[in-house]
Amino acid sequence: MGEPLTRKIIRDHLAEGEMAPGKEIGLRIDQCLIQDATGTMVWQQFHSFGLPRIRVPLACTYVDHNMLQTSFENPDDHLFLQSMCARHGAVFSRPGNGISHFAHLERFDRPGETLLGSDSHTCTAGALGMLAIGTGGAEVAAAMAGEPFYVKIPRVVKVNLTGRLPPWVSAKDVILELLRRLTVKGGVNKVMEYTGPALQHLTVYERSTICNMTQELGATSGLFPSDEMSRRFLRSQDREKDWRPLGPDPDAEYDEEITVDLSTLEPLIAKPSSPDRVVPVREVAGTPVRQVAVGSSVNSSYRDLMVVARVLKGKHIHPNLHMVMSPGSRQIYINMLERGAIMDLIMAGVRDLEVACGPCIGMGAAPPSGGNSLRTFNRNFPGRSGTPGDLVWLCSPETAAAAALTGAITDPRTLGPAPDLQEPERYIQYTEGFIHPPENGPTIEVYRSPNIIPPPPVKPVADTLQGEVLIHLGDNVSTDEILPGGNDVLPYRSNIPKISEYTFRDADPTFPARARQKGGGFIVGGDNYGQGSSREHAAIAPMHLGVRAVLAKSYARIHESNLVNFGIPPLRVAAPDALPQGDRLEITGLRRALDKGETITIKNRTRKQETPATHALSRRQIDMLLAGGLANHLRKKWGMK
Repeated sequence: MGEPLTRKIIRDHLAEGEMAPGKEIGLRIDQCLIQDATGTMVWQQFHSFGLPRIRVPLACTYVDHNMLQTSFENPDDHLFLQSMCARHGAVFSRPGNGISHFAHLERFDRPGETLLGSDSHTCTAGALGMLAIGTGGAEVAAAMAGEPFYVKIPRVVKVNLTGRLPPWVSAKDVILELLRRLTVKGGVNKVMEYTGPALQHLTVYERSTICNMTQELGATSGLFPSDEMSRRFLRSQDREKDWRPLGPDPDAEYDEEITVDLSTLEPLIAKPSSPDRVVPVREVAGTPVRQVAVGSSVNSSYRDLMVVARVLKGKHIHPNLHMVMSPGSRQIYINMLERGAIMDLIMAGVRDLEVACGPCIGMGAAPPSGGNSLRTFNRNFPGRSGTPGDLVWLCSPETAAAAALTGAITDPRTLGPAPDLQEPERYIQYTEGFIHPPENGPTIEVYRSPNIIPPPPVKPVADTLQGEVLIHLGDNVSTDEILPGGNDVLPYRSNIPKISEYTFRDADPTFPARARQKGGGFIVGGDNYGQGSSREHAAIAPMHLGVRAVLAKSYARIHESNLVNFGIPPLRVAAPDALPQGDRLEITGLRRALDKGETITIKNRTRKQETPATHALSRRQIDMLLAGGLANHLRKKWGMK
């Protein structure tokens, strides 16, 4: 039998291991993507390796998250990142140049290559036939040092797309349909490979929407073939030389198969506060709306924003709401300006935000208390918008524009004929926002700031762990809930002691003080613990506060790796309810049990009960825990002190 495209790219980049189901492999990485909110930790860890230059063909650092310069912290971080890129040979994307995924799509994504990013939505690049994977910053630093990226061989799911999208239905509705069917856990340890006759009608920008939110399924990545649509996009970006045809074999064998007939889809919307609470728009039509936000890393393409501009042209948004728009890149903004679309949006009453992630990560435009906010974003986890108890809905640009006009959730099909939009054959190019590294890089002085503090040292896992259950949580806890974003928190991503004070702020604001008072302890969770953002701060901050281990039913891929990278054992328990908050626990002989594959027993000293624990760690990850995390493991491997 033939191979899916996913396995072809893996085979071409296999550096270690064997391509057997469930086995851990090492992948050679072609490109690295770093963004500013996670980037200061990435670059501090890389700098600590003592290497003069990066050892991947391309790495680019984007400033797109921490853009609000209300004090010195964010601008200091930007100068630090720029000087690190210059010193070590990476490209620097200036503030306002673009949201990483759109700017990278325009300039650097190449079919058949591998991309590793310190942002969970790195999988956006699958729209151009790249195997693109998001992960924690430590692993990106290791890849920039020339190390393989390690991941378990994923199951490959064939998503067979047939038919053609009806008027007013778009790519956002395709991925919402998959979330409706599969939930936020349905893609764990899988690559969703999109195929089928409908691809001839789906542009790269539409594919990027689907790939971006494939992450919300918990998937390792999403992948489209490189076909004539890919070629057309690269030609429009003056990069046709980077195109090559790539796809699965005609008789490719997949682990699973799903069919979505696009012609049967209707406008969909995800209710607060999870991306998989998907219902038809018509079922919730009439719900009052106080805010509409268009943009973020999933729906701020030229195609999406032009649709909104066409719907609003000559009209005005409803007086009971406000509306904001953030373009995906400066190039997209320039092309919209040239065609008059920005004027149409401004005249319609839309607030024109800067080119940045912005409201998606709680950086401005927080919704009002108790007011419904319709957003074309990828996540609506509780409090992510910056407003406690927020009511954030996820929808397509078409549905967002309809609500902006009526002041309520509205099925866009009621607006009449859908706008006829054709993407240009050539886009106006803007490349000046990328600063390439100078020849004298090793002589560049790295900019330092009092807010940029080296990551705390990671200790080898102890043989005996003792402590109290500091917090007991349910299923699908996101990294937003562990370590929140927002304009008051994000500026401290370079300062672990400071940002640790916000750990579990919304779930239990007393957590940091109690953790210190108790001398550390345990976190207990349910299924899919740590879903969402790749932010390794959700592991580093608990480590800094003395968390000994996390005990949960199951873990999201990236967060489980981040815990290991920073020396916290992610153990699995079938009955977390047997470990309530306040109980005192003890685990003895842990180092031997991990090393020898022996049974791990959690002794509940409060209830005089025992709970068995397992893990899903590879031999390499066990060695990392025994050594004291990823950085110490690499130093040992390289013979460094």
